[in-house]
Amino acid sequence: MSISSFEVVSLRTRFLSGELSVSKLLDQVLSRIAEWDDPALWISRANESAVRDRASALDAEAAANPGIIERLPLFGIPFAVKDNIDVAGMPTTAGCPAFAYTSSETAPVVVRLLATGAVLLGKTNLDQFATGLVGTRSPYGVPRNPFDARFIPGGSSSGSAVAVAAGLVSFALGTDTAGSGRVPAAFNNIVGLKPTRGLLSTRGVVPACRSLDCVSIFTLTAEDAFSVFDVAAGFDPDDPFARRPSATAVPSFGSHFRFGVPPSRDLEFFGDEEASGLFAAAIRILEKAGGTLVEINFAPFRDAGRLLYGWPWLAERLHATEALLRENPDAPLPITRSIIEGGRGYSALDLYRAQYELATLHRAVDCVFETVDILLLPTVGTIYEMTEIAAEPLRLNANLGLYTNFANLLDLAAIALPAGFSKAGLPFGFSLIAPAFADRALLDLGMRCQELAGLPLGAGARQSSATA
Repeated sequence: MSISSFEVVSLRTRFLSGELSVSKLLDQVLSRIAEWDDPALWISRANESAVRDRASALDAEAAANPGIIERLPLFGIPFAVKDNIDVAGMPTTAGCPAFAYTSSETAPVVVRLLATGAVLLGKTNLDQFATGLVGTRSPYGVPRNPFDARFIPGGSSSGSAVAVAAGLVSFALGTDTAGSGRVPAAFNNIVGLKPTRGLLSTRGVVPACRSLDCVSIFTLTAEDAFSVFDVAAGFDPDDPFARRPSATAVPSFGSHFRFGVPPSRDLEFFGDEEASGLFAAAIRILEKAGGTLVEINFAPFRDAGRLLYGWPWLAERLHATEALLRENPDAPLPITRSIIEGGRGYSALDLYRAQYELATLHRAVDCVFETVDILLLPTVGTIYEMTEIAAEPLRLNANLGLYTNFANLLDLAAIALPAGFSKAGLPFGFSLIAPAFADRALLDLGMRCQELAGLPLGAGARQSSATA
């Protein structure tokens, strides 16, 4: 029995009907992983015997207590995690072999997923220390873009995004500081949810910028992302950056809402005319969903994004790796080290200046959201070939962050969604962005957008179950 799609909702339907067992599903998962000829995707894999034992145990539990499937929302669902997230007994490398350690504890966000029946397949490759949006900065190699190997897979959560797009797992965890949970989603034709900071525990996650980091979720559909988010989110009292959902009214984007788009003069596609046309199509999707376009001032978002790498937040990246750089300065890749070492050039005075500038920009952004409910932007303006990134790694990486870098600095929630394909068959994506704690409203609107777009899922050709 061949399984055409690993969508969470589809698999659950088959589990509940008795049509599918976890063991049969995991047999196909392991077979697909073996057939996907890309040694750079995984950094470490769960022991296959342990995976089969967990599948058998879940099947036995379901046979003894059929109601267990309904009570466990991720029963039997295969997933992967980015290798800067701890799993007990497995090495955590953050993309740097000299940094690697084996944790005795599993990160709480992974514990929550396992507790509801999910099956972990392994840990995926990433841009070293989650420093990059390209997916090429790893000594473990570059995960292959499933649409065209000449192009970058996007980073830093490269392996997690490719694993979902290639149909090897149903969902994967990444992290997102500057766009690492959204840029790879755009380049792999999948959904990338960047939740409100603090709703998913970051304890057991190797920090990039600890005050800005969040755990992200990759899925084929917004509906699946909703299912995973509902399980993964939860207040962790031992995480000092954890937050409870806002007690104020949570937004809902119904049949009538306002979405903000920068004027055309402020939109940058870096010479990619097809991307411009695909973004115009995304605007039409939002209008079909009930949205009214409102032109907004993009300057405060853009200027906030520039603070992330050109100001003292680089020192926070240095804080996470300072001991390694002191004891083994040649351990990181040269480009990673050069970026992180840039944090040494800032003072406490620089940090205060940056905080004051960010506060001013935050107030301007608040004013924008008084006129619109959400922001609609390209997830990225274009995609680059591997050779282009090799020739200009810093400038082109910065281009990729134009529409993503600001989100965590400004305390926004975001979801990246597929938006169509270029003539060459490369995917393009758009993002919906809203103030903190609008996660579920964004997911709901994302579901409606996917239904209206009716695009293939991941790197496969099958239509979404909502439109097939």
